[in-house]
Amino acid sequence: MSFIDRFFSPPAGRSTVRPAAAVPFVPLVSASMPENHFTVDGDRLADLMRAVSMTESGANVTVTTALKNTTVFRCVSLVSYTIGMLPLHLFEAGDERLKAESHSLYKLLTRQPNDWQSAFDFKALMQMRALVNGDAFALVVRSMGRPIRLVPLPNGMVTIRQNDDWTVEYHYQPAKGPKQIFKAEEILHLRGLSTDGLRGMSLVRQAAEAIGLALQTEKAAARLFRNGMLVGGALKHKAKLSPEAYERLKASMAERENADNAHKWLILEEEMDATPFSQTGRDNQHLETRQHQIEEIGRVFGVPRPLLMVDDTSWGSGIDVLGQFFVRYGLAPWFTAWEQAIHRSVLLDAEKDRFYAKFNEGALLRGSMKDQAEFFAKALGSGGHRPWMGVDEVRALQELGKAKPGQLPAAPGQQEDGQ
Repeated sequence: MSFIDRFFSPPAGRSTVRPAAAVPFVPLVSASMPENHFTVDGDRLADLMRAVSMTESGANVTVTTALKNTTVFRCVSLVSYTIGMLPLHLFEAGDERLKAESHSLYKLLTRQPNDWQSAFDFKALMQMRALVNGDAFALVVRSMGRPIRLVPLPNGMVTIRQNDDWTVEYHYQPAKGPKQIFKAEEILHLRGLSTDGLRGMSLVRQAAEAIGLALQTEKAAARLFRNGMLVGGALKHKAKLSPEAYERLKASMAERENADNAHKWLILEEEMDATPFSQTGRDNQHLETRQHQIEEIGRVFGVPRPLLMVDDTSWGSGIDVLGQFFVRYGLAPWFTAWEQAIHRSVLLDAEKDRFYAKFNEGALLRGSMKDQAEFFAKALGSGGHRPWMGVDEVRALQELGKAKPGQLPAAPGQQEDGQ
């Protein structure tokens, strides 16, 4: 067997199904090996090679470098923070639609999933990893079958294997200790859009060219101001410049380096003439290219331009409509991904018909509550309209239980004593 074959061949008994990974940081040295003993796993090296993306612009786009771009950071933080702040409750199925507060999972989703994170921290972290890596993993720690902890696992330490019987295993290699193998019901796997159904696609990798061009444009502008030599024209001499004059001119130009000395005049030598260029600061800063890259990156992450702080569009009173657009088409797919991932992996088989997880996206629509109130009022028969909904139906849309006695207003003409 050749060196390359030995390097990349799977160990005996390992499934040959290898889903494409999108892991930004991959440990190559096995932590279980003795000190000074260097071994490299072929799968991990291949994952590392895929994680490093050299773009046509010359920029090496990784998760770390991509997040240095303000547009990428805004897209990732906006979606992650929004998911983190939204209430995620566990409900009990049925006509009552009651919150399952007695279930151990309810506390994990709403207050504290583990000993060091709040519910906001956990959801924001998982969502960020799903965006930039394509996947996010959390170990479901159980006691007597009930979940008591949700522990996030680093992406670079988790690989997925699908066996011949279609079952899926999660191989976790911690920094210290032997590899651990978990079943699908032991791992909460939040997955983005996937080509193989096992691994999600990293949006950073999908937008690598757009991000790379944005990084290079920013770097060019930064270097321009760091060096400070904003070329504003050409120096002409009718003959040949003497060596002494040439050296003095070089020294004078060197003194103008860095942005503090930009646009200062030069002392010309031996009757030289200065011819200004028509180049402007707008050209030097590549503003048009940078603004276009904002739109390109925002398109991949599903974030509208106004939410990226691009103020060339005036929405006015339509900002509420924009917010609803973002919730429906940018966030709603992630709501469903979270809810079904919890249903798939965290709930026991006996509980899946009884409980369900649900985001309350109404917290993002507070600006349009007036419109909702008018709609529900008409649906209930306000203003002479023929009612087409009942009170309990309206409450169900807001994830509220049935109205209890005393919550409903008295019928028209009915006295307070009920007579």
